[in-house]
Amino acid sequence: MNRNEMDFGNISFYGILRELKRYLVYIVIFTVSVWLFITGLGQLLYTPEYTVSTTLVVTDKTSENNYASLSLASSMADVMSEIFQSDAMKELVETDIGNTMEGRITCSQVPETNLLVLNIISTDPSSAYAFMNSALTHYSEVSSHVFSNASLQVLQEPSIPTSPSNRPRFSNHKNVLTLAACLGMCVLISFLYIFRYTLKTPTNAKKVLDGTILGVIPFEKNNKKRSKKALLINLPIISMAYSEAYRRVVSRIEHSLRKKNKQVLLVTSAAENEGKSTCAANIALALQEKGKKVLLIDCDFMKPAQYKIFERRIDKEMNGYRSIQYNEKTHLWELFLSKPVENHINSFINRLKQMIEYYRSEFDYLILDSSPTKASSDAEVLMDIVDCTLMVVKEDYSDIRIINDTVDLIWQSNSKFIGFVLNSFHEQVIQNNAYGYGYYKKSMSESR
Repeated sequence: MNRNEMDFGNISFYGILRELKRYLVYIVIFTVSVWLFITGLGQLLYTPEYTVSTTLVVTDKTSENNYASLSLASSMADVMSEIFQSDAMKELVETDIGNTMEGRITCSQVPETNLLVLNIISTDPSSAYAFMNSALTHYSEVSSHVFSNASLQVLQEPSIPTSPSNRPRFSNHKNVLTLAACLGMCVLISFLYIFRYTLKTPTNAKKVLDGTILGVIPFEKNNKKRSKKALLINLPIISMAYSEAYRRVVSRIEHSLRKKNKQVLLVTSAAENEGKSTCAANIALALQEKGKKVLLIDCDFMKPAQYKIFERRIDKEMNGYRSIQYNEKTHLWELFLSKPVENHINSFINRLKQMIEYYRSEFDYLILDSSPTKASSDAEVLMDIVDCTLMVVKEDYSDIRIINDTVDLIWQSNSKFIGFVLNSFHEQVIQNNAYGYGYYKKSMSESR
């Protein structure tokens, strides 16, 4: 497969939902911000308008027929707005009230009646009210030559409005626009997730990763009881699925090492926080459970973590290794660091190489936890002094191209690459991709 191609089989619906949940706070903040922006913009552009209304009864002076009045009202509604807004009417009203009238006039007929509703809309409620009263007074003077036979009677007296009749801009569509912005944010996050070239499903691992898939470690939620504890398989609070997944992975690792007659295994990852230190610790524990004598060495010279994982008290003033120690709780032999090694690599690596050669005859397996390849070149140096290398790949974390480039580095070293451990994959992804124990058994049979 071309590494630069986008594989849509690598998309997980549950992954998209988790991504949206991960950014839920930002989505809410963005949505509220959009709502406030639209509200503020509407208020900024808002000019309140006040409407003064009156209802008029139209009658025909020349006829008592109601139908004639109804027909006359219909004719008047079409031209009444023009009469009230005529220059002659404005001149009379402005002379009467002593003020210039700004606004607009509308007139409509109440359906199937001889009633007219006259509206005067202005930014000043008092001016609109004064204009209405003056216009009704002078109406006959302006319209006599147009509707000489029409008589207008006020059915509902106008009053000064106390609140605006219009709403701020965007108020009618504010919720729709806010919802559209929220959905747009969700779509953007989803697209960024989809086009991020990381490993999202276990089944796609065979297509995009250059190596054997040793197994999948399910995501284990770190609850309050173990919030400060590492997720080790010897803890009683760890789920059965999590611990058994590690035991299955270790069975395959041991099979591969025994087949190649190898003892020293380097555990690394492309980037930090992929869980390679915990993975190295659990591999050592699972091998010990099988009755093997195991030495776990912390070779993460930048950020040592094994002493924290096993909660070991180590002299933090000491630079470098002490002699190996036996852990009576885990029955592991340990060679840990307590702080970053200063002025290491050359002399320190040479000493480590001698120690590894010496301890080969003392232990069944030596497990080395190294720095991520993206963080430093330490892992590349260590690859030349170990037998085999294993890579930990976390769900939707490192770029697949960087992972495969790291595999190329391993093959160029003196180390044998035995495969990948897919770490922290959520249960829904594993189940929906049918990547459980059945796949493990199939892979084992294929490797034989």
